[in-house]
Formats: sequence, C-alpha cells, structure tokens
Amino acid sequence: MNDTPVSLPRWEQGRASIEAMIADARLTQVQASSDLALQYIATARTRLEGVALIRQHDPAGAFVLTYDAARLALAAVLINQGLRPRGEGAHAILLETVLAQTEPPRQREFREFTWMRKLRNDTQYPDADRLTATEDDLAQAIPAASTIVERAAILIGHMPAF
Repeated sequence: MNDTPVSLPRWEQGRASIEAMIADARLTQVQASSDLALQYIATARTRLEGVALIRQHDPAGAFVLTYDAARLALAAVLINQGLRPRGEGAHAILLETVLAQTEPPRQREFREFTWMRKLRNDTQYPDADRLTATEDDLAQAIPAASTIVERAAILIGHMPAF
C-alpha cells in the first residue's frame, strides 16, 4: 500500500467552493488515501459486475447496485483528496464536490448521477406516488455508472490531497 503523498501541484479549480463546504460542515477533512480510493473503485467495478448477474431477476435491485457503484466512484475521488461528505444529502454533496473541481468543462457523465440518485431514493424507499427503477432505467444507468467509475479512476491519479 502506498499512501505516500505524490508531489502534485495544488488543485485550484473549485477550491473556494470546497472551502465553503468545509466551513459550512457539509464536508469534513480526513486522512487522504489513494489506496482507499482505489479500493472504492475496485468495489464499484465489482458492483457493476454483480449487476449482470441479477438484472433479469431484479431490475430494481440491480439499479440500486448500479447507483452504488457510481456513488462509490465519486466517494473515491473525495477520499483520495482527504474529503468526506457530512450530514443530510451526503450523496448529493459527493457530486457537488466533484463538479466544483471539474467544471468547466461540463461533466455530462458525472451529472447522470443526479437522476440516478433521485430514482434510487424512490426505489429504495418506495411510495405509492413514486415510480421505482425499471429495466429501461437500468439500461440507461449501467453505461452512465460505468463511465462515472472510469472517469473517477482517472481523476484519482491527477488530483492531490486537498
């Protein structure tokens, strides 16, 4: 394992937004760990492999697993930097933090997490007035989550500890 800090220049894009989220207690600083970040990415990839095993029998469950892969990938970017979301809406904070540091250019693929997060909540906590994930949703989510995982894996190699 190698958590020795790599000599990368300080990441400036979105720094003011991240500092504000820390000040507002929406993010907390923790030990930065590239090893843990890579473990998150490996787990995310394993979750996506698992989706193939259950998608025909349980599309809603497969959707939740797909969402979890995307969530883990975003969390990997943060833990690599020594950041962790706090409190209500922690999953949304993951995306907000990554976007603050990567846009511009527009990150359409990362933004797919927004609809996935909302549908995952409706699927995980069903209500008669809300739809849950279907096979069509899963078919759209799998490539989105796969792209999020692979983009996050690339970012980990370029973003130093905050």
